[in-house]
Amino acid sequence: MPNLIVVAGALVEHGALLVAQRVRPPELAGLWELPGGKVGPGESDEAALARELQEELGVEVAVGARLGADVTLTETAILRAYLVTRIHGVVTAHDHRALRWVGADELSSVAWVPADRAWLPDLADHLARGGGEQGRNG
Repeated sequence: MPNLIVVAGALVEHGALLVAQRVRPPELAGLWELPGGKVGPGESDEAALARELQEELGVEVAVGARLGADVTLTETAILRAYLVTRIHGVVTAHDHRALRWVGADELSSVAWVPADRAWLPDLADHLARGGGEQGRNG
C-alpha cells in the first residue's frame, strides 16, 4: 500500500498545456513534467497541489477533476494528476529550468519524465475537447 502520494497539475489555457522542465534529480534533469509535488501528512491531494503550484509557479489554482489513473512510482509511492484552473497570478518558473505551453499536436514530441507519459492519451483527449477554458468545471 503506497504511503506517499505525489500530485501533479494539468493547467490548460487557450488550448495549450503548461509543462515544466525539471532541474533535478540528475536522472530526470532536462525532462518535462506536469508540475506538482508531495502530499504532506494530514494534507488533502487538493490542498497539496494548490500549495505546490503556488510554490513552484507562483499561481493560485482551483483543483478540479482527476486526470487518468494513478501511476506507480515505487512500492510505496504513487503519482496522481488533477486538472487545475488558474485563479490568480503570473506563471513563473520558481523551481524548474523552464516552462512552456504545448498543444495537443506537440504532446508526443515532448521529452516527458517517464511517469507522466501514462497521461498522454488523457491529456490529448482533454485538449481535443477544448478543456481548460476559464469557468469550466472539471
